[in-house]
Amino acid sequence: MEVIKRDGRVVEYDRNKILVAIRKANDEVKMKEKISEGKIEGIVRAIESLGKPTMQVEEIQDVIEEKLMEDGKYTLAKTYILYRYTRELVRKANTTDDSILSLIQHDNKDVMEENSNKNAIIASTQRDLIAGEVSKDLTKRLLLPEKISKAHEDGVLHFHDADYFLQSIFNCCLINIKDMFENGTVMNGKLIESPKSFQVACTVMTQIISAVASSQYGGQSVDVRHLGKYLRITREKYRKRYEEEFSGKLSGEVLSELIEDRVKDELKSGVQTIQYQINTLMTTNGQSPFVTLFLNLDAKDEYIEENAMIVEEILRQRLEGIKNEKGVYITPAFPKLIYVLDEHNCLKGGKYDYITRLAVKCSAKRLYPDYISAKKMRENYEGNVFSCMGCRSFLTAWKDADGEYKFEGRFNQGVVSLNLPQIGIIAQGDEEKFWQLMEERLSLCFEALMCRHHALEGTISDVSPIHWQYGAIARLKKGEKIDALLHGGYSTISLGYIGLYEVTKLMTGVSHTDPKGLDFALRVMKRLRRATDTWKEETGIGFGLYGTPAESLCYRFARIDKERFGEIPDVTDKGYYTNSYHVDVRERIDAFSKFQFESQFQVISSGGAISYVEIPNMRHNLEALEEMVKFIYDNIQYAEFNTKSDYCHVCGFDGEIKINDELEWECPQCGNKDHAKMNVTRRTCGYLGENFWNVGKTKEINARVLHI
Repeated sequence: MEVIKRDGRVVEYDRNKILVAIRKANDEVKMKEKISEGKIEGIVRAIESLGKPTMQVEEIQDVIEEKLMEDGKYTLAKTYILYRYTRELVRKANTTDDSILSLIQHDNKDVMEENSNKNAIIASTQRDLIAGEVSKDLTKRLLLPEKISKAHEDGVLHFHDADYFLQSIFNCCLINIKDMFENGTVMNGKLIESPKSFQVACTVMTQIISAVASSQYGGQSVDVRHLGKYLRITREKYRKRYEEEFSGKLSGEVLSELIEDRVKDELKSGVQTIQYQINTLMTTNGQSPFVTLFLNLDAKDEYIEENAMIVEEILRQRLEGIKNEKGVYITPAFPKLIYVLDEHNCLKGGKYDYITRLAVKCSAKRLYPDYISAKKMRENYEGNVFSCMGCRSFLTAWKDADGEYKFEGRFNQGVVSLNLPQIGIIAQGDEEKFWQLMEERLSLCFEALMCRHHALEGTISDVSPIHWQYGAIARLKKGEKIDALLHGGYSTISLGYIGLYEVTKLMTGVSHTDPKGLDFALRVMKRLRRATDTWKEETGIGFGLYGTPAESLCYRFARIDKERFGEIPDVTDKGYYTNSYHVDVRERIDAFSKFQFESQFQVISSGGAISYVEIPNMRHNLEALEEMVKFIYDNIQYAEFNTKSDYCHVCGFDGEIKINDELEWECPQCGNKDHAKMNVTRRTCGYLGENFWNVGKTKEINARVLHI
């Protein structure tokens, strides 16, 4: 017989543990309440005679209590129950000791690698991570229903960001930077008035980003086009000054050149301010702001010419990179850049194609920006084009009281993700069983998401004045509750999912790229979408289906299922599950076909969708990369590139990084062996995952290959 522990682990049955537990309770009672050793053995035999292949720990304990009561040993039964309860308390006490100590000792890999913008070795960051471990513990033991906590531990679902659930804060947002610029804001009790120049606007924007990031746990997105107005103000300021100073002394042509020269200087300085401030600021969470800059040249924008200059300068500076401690130009992780492709810049003879060509150069060298097709987005979101939030989730279209669409100043309440492959593993190809399990687990996900929603209800605006009182989200009064912004679709709450490829393989025997598998995969996706639509209709809360990168979760779900169900070919044996609706990295599919195939899932997964392709080093083949960007515009809403190139971020070496005699990747120029600070070509199978050695199979090994 096997026993299923409380944490979901399956262990071999050990009768001695039962004997010890009953004997300890027996030792605590008076002689007349004791039972003989023979009867203790009899209780154990009764459990074994049930003949069950598996039993829950709770089932075994229930049988023991029942047998004691049948024998009239009520005091002993009560003592055993008390012993059982005491053991449960011990199990639930001090559950953070190991995780916190391992974090301090830099051994807690899961926590240390979970966020790319957190350096878990720095003391200020560790304070936030320690608080996060306490929050996760209280969330698991006290704040969530036990069945939700157990579902999370068993890998049925993932309750994201439990390290912040203790507080009344939310996930991601689109900062209403326009409102804060035009109407001013308040930070640290100080009034910040509307900027009077471009460089001041850039400084204020980075201060806002830092303040906003300190009071939420997800990312922030900022629409850069709101800076265009202030570049024009700067130009007019210089025009007025120089015309007064040099009137009649300089020709109009020279005067215009002088003005433009000063404007370009301020433009460069302002963009540098954004880049350097974001990369040097630390929020009160002990991390860099997880910020995205949305680069959209809106044809209807009166400041489009100024914004074209701003976007061009942002891309030029990102292309150059930022110096590390050794003075070498590297690619900064933040701000993330999203570049919008539209009719006037989609490389088909448009006025701003020159900016897109610069973006392509930047993608080839720095892996940024990501690309959004305005054409496809308008098809999917009622004619609107807007940024995803920092976590890459999208809002649903929403109109204010005046019937105007609004996106900035809105936010995401949180995320719960569903483990699709686990349903397929348990169903074993039986569709009736699969759909029954799907319904049960969707019900659990809904309950978990409502826990997130209810945790935010009743929050007063004083919790984060920058968000709720001073314009980042709203202009509420002091003491006013935020509840109205949680309902009616103003904010969203997201159902995520992992492993559409694996669950399709389990249930149909083929990938979802096969027509047979595609039919099943689309039925799964449509059921998930119907669930979120139904929940939204029934509750008035903006539920959305969220398919977007969640790399660490891909490993967590796969690890849990491998421990529980063993190695399953092409499912748990890889060490990872494929993200959301994505095509598995090992399938032979070209980049164009992959984008076209995945685009059909982005329409369904409207609460968040991004597709990416692994490509060779394109620095010397920009024309090919331009063709892919053109293809994105016509075929898929949101896409990015991962470039296959060997590159050392410590010294800037651009060549082939090889394995040394110790089977470590080592930069031949500076000796760097830190894989987190280099890109290494995936020479074996193209899989980009966590570091793993598989020395027995090949010497042409890759530190980032899990499956060969």
